[in-house]
Amino acid sequence: MTRIALNRRRKNTLAGLLFASPWIIGFLCFTLYPIGASFYYSLTNFNVFQPPRFVGMANYAQLFSDESFYKGLYNTFYMTIIGTPVYLVFSLIAALLLNSKLKTIAVYRTIFYLPSVVPLVASSLLWIWILNPMNGLLNNILKAVHLYQPNWLGNPSLTKPSLILIGMWATGQTMVIFLAALKDVPRQLHEAARIDGAGAWARFVHVTLPSISPVILFQVIMSVIYSLQYFTQAYVIAGSQGGLNIAKGGPENSILFYVMYLFHNAFYYLKMGKASAMAWILFVIIALVTWLLFRTSRQWVSYGSE
Repeated sequence: MTRIALNRRRKNTLAGLLFASPWIIGFLCFTLYPIGASFYYSLTNFNVFQPPRFVGMANYAQLFSDESFYKGLYNTFYMTIIGTPVYLVFSLIAALLLNSKLKTIAVYRTIFYLPSVVPLVASSLLWIWILNPMNGLLNNILKAVHLYQPNWLGNPSLTKPSLILIGMWATGQTMVIFLAALKDVPRQLHEAARIDGAGAWARFVHVTLPSISPVILFQVIMSVIYSLQYFTQAYVIAGSQGGLNIAKGGPENSILFYVMYLFHNAFYYLKMGKASAMAWILFVIIALVTWLLFRTSRQWVSYGSE
């Protein structure tokens, strides 16, 4: 390589680094440094107002003997294991219903998608009114047909199912992705299956599902990651129930999710070291679950090139 070509290559490299420098600086300052700092703080006793004091693995040991830590894990896994399949099945059914050739289908698609545009805090406040046990819309409807009117957000056994119900209302984004995947299923495969005598259910199981399986995998991974970080709706609903304790987790801590307890430790109890340790444990859990999903996907995900 000549000296001129080498100099030109260096100039191109410097120019590329110069144009990429805003992102590089932002990544180093706002992503990489906070990650490293959080790991360091997880090994310290740090309350923001005093310098961190190194305590080793004491925060992690304290967490594994903390009842609220396990309560948060249980509630989060409940929402992940129960809520994720419910959301995905509901979204897929909605996408199948909207994958038709009606003249007004665009209107229905818009109506189904609109709830996902509403901010989470606003929608949570709306559902607090809908699920109000005394004069809520849902209980008024149940009362009109002489059915039992439960205390949706006050009964510990109903709080998490109520949150799952709230989540089903705003699955528009998941529905749209499923709808796009259904549009890409080759028509000739359905026609060939129909000629072979396959019914609607057989075509759905043996043609539609394998064709959209990569999208299902993506949706499962994203939904699981979202559920493991569940926070906003539960925080708003728990905060609306009053009480003297500012750090609340609903009746009998039934909606004290993992990230809520992390938030309480960080900003209510000012235990930044403990909160950082919880964040790293959550990172490990998400990484392991994502790895397991990718490993098991080999048995049920099929790609067009295979």
